[in-house]
Amino acid sequence: MPGGETPRRGGRPVFLARASYRRRRLHDAARLAPLAAGFLWTLPLLWPRGSTPVSTVLVYLFATWGVSVLVSVLLARALRRADAEAGVQEEG
Repeated sequence: MPGGETPRRGGRPVFLARASYRRRRLHDAARLAPLAAGFLWTLPLLWPRGSTPVSTVLVYLFATWGVSVLVSVLLARALRRADAEAGVQEEG
C-alpha cells in the first residue's frame, strides 16, 4: 500500500468528509468534460455518409457545443462554490 499503510480487515471502512468527497468528484467531472465533449463531436464521423443530411450534422454539432458550454459553466460555478466552502472550513 502507498505510504506503508496496511489494509484494515474487519474494521470500519474509511469515509471521506462529504464536502471534500464532493469537491474531488467535481474536479474529476471537470477533467472528464472536455473528453466527453470531444467524443460527442466525433460521433458524426461514424454516421453513414450520404444518408445523413449535412444540416442534421450541423444542428447536432451546434447543440453539442451549446450543451458543453452550459455544462462547463455549471461545473465552474459548482467548483467555485465548493472551493470557497473549503476555504471557509479550513480557516475555521
